Amino acid sequence: MFIFRRIHYNAPVVLTFFFLSLGALLLGKATGGRTNTLFFSVYASSWLDPLTYVRLFGHVLGHASITHWTGNMTLFLLLGPILEEKYGSRRLLIMILIVAGVTGIVNMVFFPGIALMGASGIVFMMMILSSVVSVRRGEIPLTLILVAVIYLGQEVYDGLFTSDNISHLSHIIGGACGCVFGFTRRT
Repeated sequence: MFIFRRIHYNAPVVLTFFFLSLGALLLGKATGGRTNTLFFSVYASSWLDPLTYVRLFGHVLGHASITHWTGNMTLFLLLGPILEEKYGSRRLLIMILIVAGVTGIVNMVFFPGIALMGASGIVFMMMILSSVVSVRRGEIPLTLILVAVIYLGQEVYDGLFTSDNISHLSHIIGGACGCVFGFTRRT
C-alpha cells in the first residue's frame, strides 16, 4: 500500500489523454467499433450535427487496434511529460487541440470519404517539438533537421509511394505544427 502513496500524477494532460484514449479503445472493442464511428473518428459530416464537433477533436483519442494504440502511446508517454514540464499543461493542451482540429478539418475537406482516427499527428508534433525544446534565438538545431529529414521525409515518401491505411498527411501536419510551436512558444 505504501508504494501507491508515492505514485505521482506527474503530467496531468499527458496522463489524462492516455487514460481517455485507453477508455476509447476499450469502448471501441466492446461496441464492435460503433463508438469509434460515433465519437472517435472524423469524417465528412454535417456541420449542423453536434457530434461533428466532438469527432473533430475526439478522433485523436480513437485507435483502430491495440497495436495502433500502443505504438502511439509509447512515444506519447515518452515525449509528453518532458514537453508538459517545459511548456506547461495549458500550453500543451492547446497544442494538442490545435493539431487535432487542423488534422480533423483537413481530413474532412480533402478526404471526405475517409475516416481518420489516432494520435499520430500529435505524436509527430511532439517529436518535432522535442527536437527544438532547447533552441536559442537565431539558431536552428541540428536535431530538428535530422528528425525532419528522417521522420517527415519518410512520411512524404510513404504518402506519395505507398498505399496503406495511414494518414501520412496528418503526420506531416503534426510535425509542421510542432515546428511552428517550437519556434513561437518559448517559455
